[in-house]
Order: sequence, then C-alpha cells, then structure tokens
Amino acid sequence: MDGIKTKEKEKRIAGIGSAAVKAKTGKTWDEWFAVLDAAGAMKVAHPDIATYLHEKQSVPDWWCQMVTVGYEQAKGLRGKHQVVGDYQNSVSKTLEVALPAAYKAWADGKARARWLPGEAITIRKANLKKNLRVTWSDGKTNLDVAFYEKGPAKCRLVVQHDKLPDVAQAERMKAYWKEVLERFKDIL
Repeated sequence: MDGIKTKEKEKRIAGIGSAAVKAKTGKTWDEWFAVLDAAGAMKVAHPDIATYLHEKQSVPDWWCQMVTVGYEQAKGLRGKHQVVGDYQNSVSKTLEVALPAAYKAWADGKARARWLPGEAITIRKANLKKNLRVTWSDGKTNLDVAFYEKGPAKCRLVVQHDKLPDVAQAERMKAYWKEVLERFKDIL
C-alpha cells in the first residue's frame, strides 16, 4: 500500500478513523469532505448537512451526524467537544463491581459523599439501574450518568457532562471526571 493510502486510512476526525467511516458509509473522510464542499456545506447549518447526507447520499442516521460533526470540526465550523450552542464531554470506566452497587454509589447521597465530597448535585430523573439525569453542583451544567451491565460482577459507567461554556472547561471537566471515576473505582 502506498504512503498516501496508508495516511488516509489512519486519518482520524471527531475520534473516528477514516477506515471506519469508509466501512460504514462507503467513503473516507477526504472523499466526504470533497462531496460536502461540492454541495456547499460550508454555508449550511448542521441539520441541513445531516439531512443532505441521509436523503441525497443514503448515509445511515448515526453516521449522518458523525460525518457532519467531522466535517464541521475539520473545516473549523465546530470545536472539539462542541455541540449546538455549548460543549460536552464523555468519560467511561469499566468497573469490577456489580451494576446495582455502582448505581447505589451514585444515587445514594451518603454513599456518593464518600467519593464525590463537597459536590451538591441534584438528581432530576432516575431510571433504576440504568441512568441518572443530574444537575451538576454549579447549577448550570448537566450530567447524564449511564450504567451498563457487563457481567455479574462487572459494569461500565459513562458520565456525559453537557452545557459546558467553552472548550477549556470541557477539557478541564473531562480530566476531572477521569480522576473522579478512578477514585470511584478504587472506593468500590
């Protein structure tokens, strides 16, 4: 394989490699960028790009969003972690603990104080042993905490932090959540 094709295969945009994009959509990142440039996507809103990909290019739903986000990031129309109007991040951790114990450690205030001291969060919605919708202690940003069973004594925890004001805060909170989930794992 020549150097150009190898380089194209390794290209990663929005966290996704060009080979994965081609496998799921039929085109590499560079091929999609050429198609979208020709369609005038630089002057079009996000939903219109995704609709174009779905209706005119037959791209599957989830991939419409990913190709659109990748294009917007590559063209400087959207920053890393940016969603419409604000920023978000997501951190996950696989834990050697049963899902009910991990869920309780989040949902129960006393248990949570052991590993997340000083943070007064508000749980707005709880789907037992599935997810929690949380207002973060700043009163402005939100968490979506999801729990996935991976076996009788193993689960995966995903924390998505939304409505962050800028990329710097998104990066800070991503580092914070990595540290917190490591502490959470150690306490459990």
